[in-house]
Amino acid sequence: MKKAYIFPGQGAQFEGMGRSLYDSGEKAKSIFHAANDLLGYDITEVMLNGSAADLKETKITQPAVFLHSYISSQIQEQPIAPTMVAGHSLGEFSALVAAGALQFEDALLLVKQRAMAMQKACEKEKGTMAAILGLEDEVVEEICRAAEGVVVAANYNCPGQLVISGSIKGIENAVKLCNEAGAKKAIVLQVGGAFHSPLMQPAMEELKEALVATDFQKPSCPIYQNVNAKPQTDPGVIRQNLIDQLTGPVKWTQTMKNMMAGGAEEFVEVGGTGKTLRGFVMRVERRFPTSTI
Repeated sequence: MKKAYIFPGQGAQFEGMGRSLYDSGEKAKSIFHAANDLLGYDITEVMLNGSAADLKETKITQPAVFLHSYISSQIQEQPIAPTMVAGHSLGEFSALVAAGALQFEDALLLVKQRAMAMQKACEKEKGTMAAILGLEDEVVEEICRAAEGVVVAANYNCPGQLVISGSIKGIENAVKLCNEAGAKKAIVLQVGGAFHSPLMQPAMEELKEALVATDFQKPSCPIYQNVNAKPQTDPGVIRQNLIDQLTGPVKWTQTMKNMMAGGAEEFVEVGGTGKTLRGFVMRVERRFPTSTI
């Protein structure tokens, strides 16, 4: 059976997210301790005992979610052998490690730099995001173009669910227009900033330097990347798509459809709560089996 491994991004954190992993054995403990050394702070303590507020900080959330997925994949009795991989936003880094395109140590340091760069961008210019439910993607896209202020389609999560991102003013205007257009819900999210929007341009420029200086290998299987939902194996293209991802959209609906068309027979969500991405798969096509590790 051709298994597609999918990796969650920011938002998949939860209190105590590291406890069961840490208690699973010495292999997990050694990875946690190595991560502490690489990051220069005790991420293990935050993951095991931190509050929801602690885990919500972008500079903490991103390394924590990445580490949770990585350790979840490493403690399996049989090594995971993906036919294809994809990651939701931050999850692309986890996917690239699973496919052998990035080494764990390099990926963790990139995630740390990404998180810090995004945190600074959020502090430089305030922004937010909103989930729009019950409207066609094309309708929401048109509303984003019409709304006053900076606002773009950011996360195409599944049919009928699109997250928009931008300035406070832009999101307020777009939410109003979405409600007028008949959205089932238009909910402003409690997030740190306008991720996957032009407001992340400073973060993109900062991360670009780190990505260019990092060694990428050809992956063992295709990675379907967020910015265009297409399978990639060329290290140079993969790197550029990671750069573009910070200001570009997460085309997750399109990614799931393309993975299905590419031969995926089962989707395995690695890390996080094990529910979110599996739920998106089922919204795209219910007949596909899903599981979690």
